[in-house]
Amino acid sequence: MTAQYEPLDLSKWCNAGVAILGEQWFPWLGGRQTIRGLPFRIGTEADDAGQRCFIALDASQGHLTIPIGLPAHQVILAHRVVGKAPSVDQGLGVHVADYVFRIAGGGEERVRIRNGFEIGALPTRWGELQPLRAVGDQQAVLMPRKEGRWDFAGVRQTEAGLGGPRWYYLWTWRNPRPENAVEALEIIPAGPQFIIAGITLGHVDEHPFPREGRRAVHIVLKDAEVAASPFDLDVEVDRGDATYVHALSEASAEAFLSDALRGWGEEQNAKSSPAYVEVSAVPSATVTVKQAGAEIAHAKWGEVERDGAVETPAARIELVDPGRNWVRITVLDEDTNAPVPCRVHFRSPQGIPFQPHGHHNHVNSNLGTWHIDVGGDLRLGQITYAYIDGTCEGWLPRGEVLVDVARGFEYEPLRTRTTIEPGQRELVLRIKRWTKMNDRRWFSGDSHVHFLSPSGAHLESQGEDLNVVNLLQSQWGSLFTNTEDFAGEPSVSRTGNNIVYVSQENRQHFMGHMILWGLKKAVMPWCSDGLDEAELGGTLETTLSHWADECHAQGGYVIQPHFPEPPGEHAALIATGRLDGVEMIMQQPRNHEYYYWYLNCGYRLPLVGGTDKMTSDVPVGLYRTYVHIPEDEEFNYENWCRNVVRGRTFLSGGPILHFRVEGHDIGDTVSLPGPGTIEVEARAESVLPMHRLEIIQEGRVVAVAESREATRRLELKERIKIDHHTWLAARCGGPNYFDTGTTRHYDVWRRGIFAHSSPIYVACGGDWWMFDKGTAQYMLTLVEGDLTYIRENSRQYEPGAVTHRHGEADHIVYLERPLLEAQAAIQERMRRCTGE
Repeated sequence: MTAQYEPLDLSKWCNAGVAILGEQWFPWLGGRQTIRGLPFRIGTEADDAGQRCFIALDASQGHLTIPIGLPAHQVILAHRVVGKAPSVDQGLGVHVADYVFRIAGGGEERVRIRNGFEIGALPTRWGELQPLRAVGDQQAVLMPRKEGRWDFAGVRQTEAGLGGPRWYYLWTWRNPRPENAVEALEIIPAGPQFIIAGITLGHVDEHPFPREGRRAVHIVLKDAEVAASPFDLDVEVDRGDATYVHALSEASAEAFLSDALRGWGEEQNAKSSPAYVEVSAVPSATVTVKQAGAEIAHAKWGEVERDGAVETPAARIELVDPGRNWVRITVLDEDTNAPVPCRVHFRSPQGIPFQPHGHHNHVNSNLGTWHIDVGGDLRLGQITYAYIDGTCEGWLPRGEVLVDVARGFEYEPLRTRTTIEPGQRELVLRIKRWTKMNDRRWFSGDSHVHFLSPSGAHLESQGEDLNVVNLLQSQWGSLFTNTEDFAGEPSVSRTGNNIVYVSQENRQHFMGHMILWGLKKAVMPWCSDGLDEAELGGTLETTLSHWADECHAQGGYVIQPHFPEPPGEHAALIATGRLDGVEMIMQQPRNHEYYYWYLNCGYRLPLVGGTDKMTSDVPVGLYRTYVHIPEDEEFNYENWCRNVVRGRTFLSGGPILHFRVEGHDIGDTVSLPGPGTIEVEARAESVLPMHRLEIIQEGRVVAVAESREATRRLELKERIKIDHHTWLAARCGGPNYFDTGTTRHYDVWRRGIFAHSSPIYVACGGDWWMFDKGTAQYMLTLVEGDLTYIRENSRQYEPGAVTHRHGEADHIVYLERPLLEAQAAIQERMRRCTGE
């Protein structure tokens, strides 16, 4: 059987070695070589130093004829000009040689070989012209998917690099009469010096280098054990290109469309099958499927194209390419008929994504994105969404397309089928708002976002129907983030209903973290006391209490993030009234228990919701704070924060809460003359599944409405006996509220779908107060721990060695002062409430 490609032995005519190139040479590879999947013979294998490996010619030399005497569809030459690459206005089109192909039966084909067209010199810098009718000898390469050099960390996100020329250019001559042998090639030099390194004959009717755009290939592994193994697939193509391989959803199109979490992601398939890759190759190319580095299947690309699929003992390799259209997409609000910011996902029935141009099909190759590639796209499990302003454009496959569109919690997600007809260039989709909380004077915000740009935060928060984003500068060792974004004032959208405020999260590894909202100027240092937060070997320069004081002095607001972690100083902050609210970012017992302890001890703590977004796996506002602003106050950042402090909030990870006690709203105090009965009303509505609505009194469930099946609406009205000062709150979630088996979000933390209100306080005969001795004693223990850490374990400069930012002479006294103040406040409260 004749080989598809056959290299010629040119050693008889070689008259030059690698030294002719006059440059530092790459390690010499002589003899039989594979270049872009094609076989060549470069000199001889015995010539390991490259002494005689090229045919070198110029205009001062005579003709050279190389006999061939074989039929061929193509003749491929590996050649190059010796010297510099031509610029656009110098050397381009210079006559280098004539190649005369003599064909059996008479006749010849004479080709003018021109610098910058059929041949060229290797470029020495970016931008130099490369031949327009030839290709470099190196295929494109995929970047290492999971590792690589530090200085390539940014470049790695490009995923692939152009191969270009390393040694030669490859130029192809197509035989107009392939049934006739090519008798000889006559080379007639006419200009600058050039070399011919190799000649290969092509015996198949194809262009030897891919000319067709990449096409999707569906891969299904047949061995159940291999298919279920952790995802580790690669595909290699010898005469073409292949992208990274990505797992596909295990769910059918019907299951995908009917999923209860439509608009909010899908379970990630962590197995090796099914999967897909995109391939651009010549028909003779071999597509090789590897699992964990070992080959498990291969097929000829021409057979895959011809038959649509190739079955091997280990895998089915199927071409999925119904054609595609470039489509302009508009998402309209059903009520306003205007384009609306949102996020979108498009896929084929097999699950292959087709995201709008400028967006990823898979964020960062479906790997982690901490501080890398955070904006513009969102990955929730299997699905990557694109944030758009209401319009986008890009390729969509012809035929059936599955669409997934979402916009926060107040719009019905749209997950449906549509059809793209041949020639179709426009697609209009509509989403509908089911409730408008702004009309009820509730305004949503995310307390805690990192790494986005302010403009990106505007787009993404509008795409999630969010009113406020607190975008926080911070420090991680030597990494300072959003440094240039601080303005000391809110950034307000043209419509006025979307606000981004760049402020700070100041952090210490032991004493804790602190969100500072609404800063007019920086509160420094951003982080303190060494790693993980501040710099390596850093000293304890301040306390959270001092940061809080600086924030409050300029009219800002102080929030304890991801309460209660880390627990170091939060007791002191609460005891001295320095906290304006606490943030809950997980639906776990510990987060709730700490919150309830402090409420039971008589501390009024508004509850806020935030995401701590630091990756593309978390949507802005997945956990959000709804804040009620009275009718007589306009919506702006200051009023939003001020009403957080008043406790007029509820946290939502999906459900919308309505909660009243005796006609009073969240954050209010209900005054009773003495013991009695109060009426409690609560309602939860949601586009995401929930099962249980609860009323909490002092941390105990005192009223419940529940559904065995997931539902979108729950409500209750109960009368509750009151015989002492107390507080009540509403919360809703899964069947057992904390049950880890409950349906959860597909963000990176798999957070629960729940909502929780701030309290309504009930005063029973006099001014409201509560106290819990155990909690107070625990707070004293925490404060004692803070003082012990400062005195015995924190890093400090020697007294007198530095001048601190605070300017006081005794640094330890400065650090201890607010903690001693907290200690005294707790002890005084204990004496006042217990008489001890």
